[in-house]
Amino acid sequence: MKYRRILIKLSGEMLGRRGCGFDREAAAAAVDEILDAVGEGSETALLIGGGNIIRARDAEWLERLEADYMGMSATLINALGLKGALRSAGAESVVLSTINLPGITEEISPSRADTHLKAGRILIFAGGTGSPYFTTDTAAALRALQIGADLLLKATKVDGIYDRDPETDSAAELLGSEISFREAAEKNVRIMDPAALSLMEDNSLPAVIFNFYRKGNLKKVLNGESVGTRIS
Repeated sequence: MKYRRILIKLSGEMLGRRGCGFDREAAAAAVDEILDAVGEGSETALLIGGGNIIRARDAEWLERLEADYMGMSATLINALGLKGALRSAGAESVVLSTINLPGITEEISPSRADTHLKAGRILIFAGGTGSPYFTTDTAAALRALQIGADLLLKATKVDGIYDRDPETDSAAELLGSEISFREAAEKNVRIMDPAALSLMEDNSLPAVIFNFYRKGNLKKVLNGESVGTRIS
């Protein structure tokens, strides 16, 4: 494997349709793809969103604080479901969460995370940053830095970074296989929020944005092949 330690950021929608909750078959498919790619090499952490249950920015009937805390709770539901899917596939994992459920989750600690990763367990981070007003993108960058990841991977349903949203604009163009943090800021790319990009740039943490739904893409990235768009 090209990378010793990685963090994969998964959207909640990869575990179930938006607003419809956790889907066992979708989770099993995601787990199969992850284990096929990392089973022989990289120490692996996952950070999961909660958009299949609730997207805080879309919950206009709630106050921002309420919506953000509901979103954090949604990520914990997904994390526990993902842990179950991993167990069914024969993989050992542990949930580290900003929301403490004694006996079920563990508190987030870089030293504890390091111990689990070295023991071959897959980490699942839940609860975002633990504070409102921050996205799970920022949480992913933060956790990747805390565990000393060599690479942050954002699993998406598009083939990389575009100049516009390819789902709403058929004229959107792929920006290429690699761009700099400065270029990402100047072009105001929407694939990751500015706080996450700034944190990554300040700490020289590269990221790859890739299409998780194309079978084998994750393995290709981890083997050093050019897939998606790399930000560095």
